[in-house]
Amino acid sequence: MQPVDYTTLMASCAELNRDWIPSRIEQVYQRDRFTISLALRTLKAKPWLTICWHPEAARINLGDPPPRLKDTFTFSDQLRHQLKGLALTGVAAIAPWERVIDLQFAQRPGEKPLWHLYVEIMGKYSNVILTDGSQQIVTPAKQISPTQSSVRPIQTGQPYELPPALIGTTPKLEESFVRWQERVSLVPGQVKRQLLQSYRGLSPRVAAEIAIAAGLSPQQQTDTLTLEHWQALFHYWQKWLLALEHQQFSPGWLTDGYTVLGWNKVESVEGVQALLNCYYTQSVNRQQFTQLHHQLNQKLINLLKKLNVKANTFRQRLAQSADADSYRQQGNLLMAHLHQIQPGMKSITLNDFETGKPIKIKLNPEKNPAQNAQYLYKQSQKLKRAKDAVVPLLADVDGEIDYLSQVQTALNQLKGENTDSSEDLQALAEIKEELIQQKYIIAERQEERQIDQDSQPYRLTAPSGCEIWIGRNNRQNDILTFRTAVEYDLWFHTQEIPGSHVLLRLDPGAVASEQDLQFTADIAAYYSQARESDRVPVIYTQPKYIYKPKGAKPGMVIYKQETVIWGRPQIAKLHF
Repeated sequence: MQPVDYTTLMASCAELNRDWIPSRIEQVYQRDRFTISLALRTLKAKPWLTICWHPEAARINLGDPPPRLKDTFTFSDQLRHQLKGLALTGVAAIAPWERVIDLQFAQRPGEKPLWHLYVEIMGKYSNVILTDGSQQIVTPAKQISPTQSSVRPIQTGQPYELPPALIGTTPKLEESFVRWQERVSLVPGQVKRQLLQSYRGLSPRVAAEIAIAAGLSPQQQTDTLTLEHWQALFHYWQKWLLALEHQQFSPGWLTDGYTVLGWNKVESVEGVQALLNCYYTQSVNRQQFTQLHHQLNQKLINLLKKLNVKANTFRQRLAQSADADSYRQQGNLLMAHLHQIQPGMKSITLNDFETGKPIKIKLNPEKNPAQNAQYLYKQSQKLKRAKDAVVPLLADVDGEIDYLSQVQTALNQLKGENTDSSEDLQALAEIKEELIQQKYIIAERQEERQIDQDSQPYRLTAPSGCEIWIGRNNRQNDILTFRTAVEYDLWFHTQEIPGSHVLLRLDPGAVASEQDLQFTADIAAYYSQARESDRVPVIYTQPKYIYKPKGAKPGMVIYKQETVIWGRPQIAKLHF
């Protein structure tokens, strides 16, 4: 993930100062443990200012409105208490080449600030700190104790101190070409690395952009540069400094990130705020999706592994219980031939009553014939009792395996989809919430809060133009089947195979064509555990024939009046 560097931070602050200062603070909301949003009000609009101290996505920019959920964080409660109703009168860097921004709040523009909100964009050390007018810390986003940092502890009640200044030479517009070239070429090395080592305040991204704009590779060795190369490099070096001095930026997308300088962009963006909001929202979503998907997938793999071991143990016990009649038969044989058993015998061979075939029976030489027969009768009864006890236990375990396989199928279907989509992340969060409710996962102490509305199903169009709705998870499956479906729709699902609930939405009185039925069956097969098969049995029926048994887990249903059609997931794959 591309970090916010000094150049990007200055571009964002310049745009905020130009378009949104002054503004009044109407609300403070904390989205998660790394992000707060300030509701601004100006004469033109009511934007939300996002301030984030995430270790990899620290930033300040206008963002999306927060969800409509209760805010339970203490940090935002403090900010809300102190800042609500005040005016945001300034957004300024505390010092040149430092990535620390001072947001100033006063009763009205032009008055002395009552509060300062310092936003420190420093990677894993990023923080947001509220101080009063005399620079006393009122509340920080992250408390830093003296044991954590002897250099710069950050605690409530202490005076605010600026981060330690970085050492090194700062870039200057008035520096001559000769002096600049001497400094950069003093030690031969790659252009990008030498620029970074020669000056502070320069990020790897900007150094690479300067080299590329000059027609050079960032990895090109400085001792191979011609005078023309050096002049082109210096031209863009000064162009970068001029952009900072005059606050003139040109945001846009690169092939591998974004730029606010615009020299090598492949697509323009209207405004730095929109650029930063889009990039970091998608990047954080993608990161959270990958982490959560891996966590849930590992949990399901472990759960299913344990359940399959338990199921195999129960099946072995059932197989052993099949010997109950054999033990009783052996006991009957012994009772009929007690006179043939001699003391000390370890086994005896007797002919079966029905078949006449010889049966070898093991004996305990320490027991008499009647005691041996009694032992066999007891074993027979024990195995019969075990069968009665194991059958319902095995049914419960098989039900859990079916349910978790259904969840795993939904999880795997999300893998490889548009993982920077908030919808996909929301669907994944719903799967985690479901597993917590079903007691398969223990909720963390600081669990991420739920989203304020249900995620939406996938939607496709059938050949005739009808809509096809596909559940992303069990929560959506239940909503589609029992709340969304109407009597005119058709409900599809793979036969005895975990998969999504699929609805073919039909107009009142309409009859589905064979082409629509086959297309929907192909989609249902694709969104199932049998996605890699060539042909998959799929059933379809009317929603009124779908039932949820009492106490059934999410997504688990029974059906009747079904029709079987063969789905072709490999054909459906061509539509994605």
